[in-house]
Amino acid sequence: MVAPVKFTLEPTSGRNLVRGYSADEIRIGEQRVHRSCIVTAQQLITDWPPAAFSDLAPQHLEMVFALLPDVVVLASGTTQQFAPLAIRAPFAQRGIGLEVMPLGAACRTYNVLVQEDRRVVALLFPR
Repeated sequence: MVAPVKFTLEPTSGRNLVRGYSADEIRIGEQRVHRSCIVTAQQLITDWPPAAFSDLAPQHLEMVFALLPDVVVLASGTTQQFAPLAIRAPFAQRGIGLEVMPLGAACRTYNVLVQEDRRVVALLFPR
């Protein structure tokens, strides 16, 4: 069952917002994504190589940094996990905020930041 994300400040036409999520699916707008993805207010990237949070490696981050975020919300799957230093360090070196949290919290936080017009990128791992 996909849990709906109900917390929204105001309608934002044309922006990618997470509408629901589960361990099998993330619903972004009307699109259903069944794997890890990168989401910004304007882009949805589903051909991102790491399949799970544990697969995330520093070489995967260049695609993220090319989006020029101020903050990145990293979903660690359905449970809280901590990103290793090899992942955290490149963000700190570039002065980019990194918040790691479970999928549900990451989806809600991303939606709020998009609606605040922040340059946010969400890295969503459903599992």
